[in-house]
Amino acid sequence: MSPKIELLAPGGDINAIKAAIIAGADAVYCGLDTFNARNRAANISFDELVGCIRLAHQYECQIFLTLNIIILEREFKSLAKLLSKLANTTLDGVIVQDLGLLYILKKHFPTLDIHASTQLTTHNIGQIPFLKKLGASRVNLSRELNLKEITAITRVSQDQDVLTEVFVHGSLCVAFSGLCYSTSASVGNSGNRGRCSQACREEYKPTESGNKFPLNIKDNSAFFDLPALIDAGVHSFKVEGRIKGASYVHTVIDSFRKQIDGFVETGELLEDGERLYKVFNRDFSNAFLRGDLNQSMFIENPRDNSKYHAVDKSNAISVVQIHEVEEKLSAEKEEINTSVFEKIKHLSIDKRPLSLIFTGNEGKPLTLTVKTEGYSEGKALTEEQTFVLHSTNLLVASDKNCIDKAAIEKRFKGFNNAQFNLVELNSNDVEEKLSIPFNNLTALKNELALLLNDSAPVHPEVVLPKLVRHAKTPNDEYKAKLSILICDDTDLDLANVTDADIYFKLPDAYKRGCTKYVSFFNENPRLIPWFPSVLIGKDYDVALNILEQVKPKLIVTNNTGIANRASELGIKWIAGPFLNTTNSYALLAMKETFNCDGAFISNEINYQQMKTIARPENFKLFYSIYHPILLMTSRQCFFQQSVGCEKPRIDNGCMLSCDKSTSITNLKGVSFAIDKQKAGYPSIYNNDQFLNMEIINDLADLFDGFMIDLTNIGSGDKATPDKAVLIEQFEALLKADKNESTNADGQVRIQQALNQLIPESTNVQYHNGL
Repeated sequence: MSPKIELLAPGGDINAIKAAIIAGADAVYCGLDTFNARNRAANISFDELVGCIRLAHQYECQIFLTLNIIILEREFKSLAKLLSKLANTTLDGVIVQDLGLLYILKKHFPTLDIHASTQLTTHNIGQIPFLKKLGASRVNLSRELNLKEITAITRVSQDQDVLTEVFVHGSLCVAFSGLCYSTSASVGNSGNRGRCSQACREEYKPTESGNKFPLNIKDNSAFFDLPALIDAGVHSFKVEGRIKGASYVHTVIDSFRKQIDGFVETGELLEDGERLYKVFNRDFSNAFLRGDLNQSMFIENPRDNSKYHAVDKSNAISVVQIHEVEEKLSAEKEEINTSVFEKIKHLSIDKRPLSLIFTGNEGKPLTLTVKTEGYSEGKALTEEQTFVLHSTNLLVASDKNCIDKAAIEKRFKGFNNAQFNLVELNSNDVEEKLSIPFNNLTALKNELALLLNDSAPVHPEVVLPKLVRHAKTPNDEYKAKLSILICDDTDLDLANVTDADIYFKLPDAYKRGCTKYVSFFNENPRLIPWFPSVLIGKDYDVALNILEQVKPKLIVTNNTGIANRASELGIKWIAGPFLNTTNSYALLAMKETFNCDGAFISNEINYQQMKTIARPENFKLFYSIYHPILLMTSRQCFFQQSVGCEKPRIDNGCMLSCDKSTSITNLKGVSFAIDKQKAGYPSIYNNDQFLNMEIINDLADLFDGFMIDLTNIGSGDKATPDKAVLIEQFEALLKADKNESTNADGQVRIQQALNQLIPESTNVQYHNGL
């Protein structure tokens, strides 16, 4: 059994944080009004954060700050200012998604403890050392994992001295976190920027199986699986809910606190979990944790299910009976609200009052009397605390550089800050026309700062070094080169019509012990292996074996576990487009830590956002200019709720053999293709293909290569253009020079030809960005 089981609570606003603390949370995660993945939560200000930290620490509770979004280039200056301020608090950790932010935290802010967000889609054992090398001390695992997979990853994490967190309660995304682009593709509301529009909760036109909410999944709850998670070695049990209120947070945390403590004390689960149904829920499922993915994970009601549960449990039938049950539940909810607010009303996050009183006479040191108020555990401000500080030198008579009110205020008014309310700054008892060296005042100020910071050193503000922008490495073909992505050996003949780099997309899943791809790549050395984003359990083992046996000269990987192993083997690797790379620091993180050779820049960002990215030295940049627009990928089956499926649950053969496709249509009449390739995860795609020809002229100097996706994945039943013709047209487009009048007309003709070949296309992301 783990010696320490952490219960980690959500805190979307001040009252929710207080409720979590008083309910017995070991830690609370919360976000500021910027840089976090819950923009719809109320969130808190920096001053409120400092007050929450102070309050939480009185109850031996920790505070973690969510900075769990991808970061844009222009944001790092203000982000560094924020991190500099955080480094001078007693914050217990920061939760991070962006690789660039991981890089600057480790390099410039070593006192801040780093937690890897679930947005990093951590699902295999190879990703743990990758994140450890970037400074992560703990990792929040993907919510789709089962107990066996969690146990295997946690065992490796313990060897790496990395803690693991698992979500045990709250809303579930149907898609893999960090790999959902559902509203980013249309209006720039990216889940990777905290602006998820919850397309999975929307109503759609009734599907063939009669469902109006075919993507709406029940809430997760591992309330009765805690012993198994403890046995697995999980350190932190995390509850979702930063957009929910104090009553919800208190009820859930109090229930889990009692369940955990009861089990630790008696070895038995004593709580029945009924209280969890009295606050917001969409009913509950632990199917991911059990590894039993079935249709019962979905629910047609995307809103609060509590009243339906109460009615079902009471066996109410008549209108009168149902009304009585609803009235009773409403009264119980009101009672919960009243009780919670009664419990938290005495909790204060107010700043500590601070008085600074200066006295001084000739021939004596300048004296600073400091008055503030202390705390006792679980209480508000208590008795006054007084400290006395003295200058090193004695005050001497002088007509110059006198210690006056202005000189003192200039240096000490900054103590009116996030932690203290400077109620008094008094220098009336300092005699006039006295002087000491001004460095004595500075020393006194520093001594006071150390005292008020619990004797911890005050860290200076970090100014990030100016990035060096390196040019492309000159070669025979200085212009960006075309590359193509295929996934079927029937497309190998395309090698005869182009000298472009050819990436071969490996599947997400394999038969156990699969070796066919080892011989396949050995027989086709021109192919560059392309590893997918999600590789769980045995599928990661097989993918790793391909890497280790083939030892290709170059790979593209969207999976950080494969990236880490490629680095260890000395294999050149390129970061794929689904690593969500949006800034220069992410490039530096991969190059300096893992000897990365290049990276695809995320298709989520626009022209303005990518043009400021600085290329590291001897580093290549790539961009996908033609591909299906992935909206989401899931471990759950999308067909059970759309066209129906004869299988009651997903079994081992589904991943390898199912290759269905269908579509769903929202109430605005927009259709989305559901595609399941053999050995691939179920995915949903936009109706339009992504086609961006503008970038070739706009940012030709930035990129070494432009890729076109010829896999046909996500095309549904639409006719696909002739691939050889597509290659020919794209190659001609890259060779054309917009600055030469003889080529300008030809470039227009090529663009027109491509638009005819790909009639349903968009490049709205290139303009909207994030």
